[in-house]
Amino acid sequence: MNEKRISPKWIKHLEENEIFVFGSNLEGKHGGGAAKLAMDWGAVWGKGVGLYGQTYAIPTMQGGVETIKPYTDEFINFAKKHPELKFLVTEIGCGIAGFTVSEIAPLFKDAIDQENIFLPERFYNELTDNS
Repeated sequence: MNEKRISPKWIKHLEENEIFVFGSNLEGKHGGGAAKLAMDWGAVWGKGVGLYGQTYAIPTMQGGVETIKPYTDEFINFAKKHPELKFLVTEIGCGIAGFTVSEIAPLFKDAIDQENIFLPERFYNELTDNS
């Protein structure tokens, strides 16, 4: 495993190549939490999936964890194709959507060795047993 890549707990500024990865809803109604903050960096109202501006939306409000996995897989594949970008993942699904870190972190198992994906510390610890 490579170096420990942890996204900041509070992201207040983005460098030119950094992407804010946040939990969304399929309708792209970015009214609260990290989604509302994402609007400052180019998230688009009405677009709930994918890259917009310096943000990447992953829907988390449409059902159980199994409905989120296809979107996390899509995100990880996207990040692999864009090594020039640095993806700062927030604790998606662990706020308004109401999931726990232990439910969501495993969806990012394949991101742990992806050099341009930085995970929240609690996700990283859950995946590596470094709590």
